[in-house]
Amino acid sequence: MPGTELFGEEERKEVMDVLNTGVLFRYNHDAQRQGHWKAKDFEAVIARFTGAKHALAVSSGSTAVSTMLAACGVGYGDEVIVPPFTFIATIESVLLAGAIPVFAEIDETLCLSAEGIRAVCGPKTKAVLLVHMCGAAADLDGIMAVCREKNIMLIEDTAQALGATYKGKHLGLYGKIGSFSFDFFKINTCGEGGVVITDDEQLIKTAEYFSDHGHSHEGDNRGMEPHYIMGTNYRIGEINAAIGLAQARKLPYILSQQRKHKAIIQERLSKIPGLAFRKQCDDAGDSATFFHMLFPDEATARAANKAMIEAGVGGAYWYDNMYHYIKQWDHLKDMKMPFRTVAHELGLPQDLKTQKFPKSDAVLSRLISFNIRVTWTEAELNAYLDKVEKAVRSAMEGVEV
Repeated sequence: MPGTELFGEEERKEVMDVLNTGVLFRYNHDAQRQGHWKAKDFEAVIARFTGAKHALAVSSGSTAVSTMLAACGVGYGDEVIVPPFTFIATIESVLLAGAIPVFAEIDETLCLSAEGIRAVCGPKTKAVLLVHMCGAAADLDGIMAVCREKNIMLIEDTAQALGATYKGKHLGLYGKIGSFSFDFFKINTCGEGGVVITDDEQLIKTAEYFSDHGHSHEGDNRGMEPHYIMGTNYRIGEINAAIGLAQARKLPYILSQQRKHKAIIQERLSKIPGLAFRKQCDDAGDSATFFHMLFPDEATARAANKAMIEAGVGGAYWYDNMYHYIKQWDHLKDMKMPFRTVAHELGLPQDLKTQKFPKSDAVLSRLISFNIRVTWTEAELNAYLDKVEKAVRSAMEGVEV
């Protein structure tokens, strides 16, 4: 959680600006707010940092995905290709849009593969909702080629990859629209918040209208301006935006520290025979939020995970993780919703109770990840790596290389 490592006076100052005016709402009240427009400033910093022409702050990373789908016209019965390794919010957003999730395999990038997408494309496929998992890029060249060939939209759920790039361009700008999360567990946090980015002026207008009940924000008489579409309330509040603003200004430092520490970790753990690492499509563009180890097989990964936990440096063994992998999403497999959805009416094209993902299983059963801290001292990082290396080497004993 690198953002939370650096909370300080900057965040307090921005929050107090809001509290001192009493205007917690992001729109209107021009005179009373004394020139403080935290949501607008937050959006401007993210747009400038990523190089996006437009940015819109909303209430969460989840609502950012829902806003993207709405702006792109994804709705009733549209099939959207999604990964089985993501946070469940990706899937929930598709279902809440009235669309149908279709799961495709991932590869050692930890993201959807071009091959996996091609295998499940069909006549009803409208979009690929590509998740850049754990801070680094998917195979964008291959995936974009499939999208062009099949004439389907690419939408980027970049919740976990703020600051990551591919060939010098920020993730989130390769598809029609992209989004980031600023929840408590992200590289930047404002408690709850999200940002949508795009270079398409019409898309950002639709996203803005949709995220605020269809308000067009024309003129200064809220509620009496034209309403071009209907929407809902996905607005961000000024206090959350204020924290996000202060955090976003720290991004260059956070990324530089994480990448420096990742290089040290990589150099050290690369000396362990037989240990492999996440496939990088652009290693220099990795935000370096996580470090990922791929073991020869599931048994060795489980042994390493056990040894790391016992050493006090336990990471994430994603294969058993109930939050992020479809293997244990029983509530999704049983479609347990509090109301009837389009997916209940039309049915899913895959029987998720029996559907197998052998290629995804083959990756995740061998994968252990751990967070890369921003504030490690040299001594702290070396001490941490001593324990990780010892645990990994003990698990790798007897493995033929």
